[in-house]
Amino acid sequence: MSVDFNTERKPLTAYSLAGLADIVLLLLVFFLLTSSFIPQFGIQVDLPRTETAAPNQGQYITVSISADGTFYVEQQRVPRERLLEVIRTELKGRTTLVLRADENSTVKNFAAVGGIARALNLRFLMATERGQIN
Repeated sequence: MSVDFNTERKPLTAYSLAGLADIVLLLLVFFLLTSSFIPQFGIQVDLPRTETAAPNQGQYITVSISADGTFYVEQQRVPRERLLEVIRTELKGRTTLVLRADENSTVKNFAAVGGIARALNLRFLMATERGQIN
């Protein structure tokens, strides 16, 4: 049995980019469609439920407390020691502070934010989700 080492066949030097362009287009469509269905909530907290949740209107500053006790002012992580300073700089004429606290956060953290709101003479509201009380 003889092996043919003939080099008369030339290697493929030109590639068709049509297949690659199709794949790129399909990936682009896929990411555009799936990215619009992913909700962008920022900081994830489980809000406590009340029967009389009402939407807040007007301008307000948002302070979030996660379950592990981390503070966020307007979705920026803030250490507890700088909370007053950051809220004061973020006020910009707003007169209401909305607290979005995880239901597992502590009263100590609620009191810290409430005290800051009182010190800055802000109206203090707590965000909740509408639902049945267990």
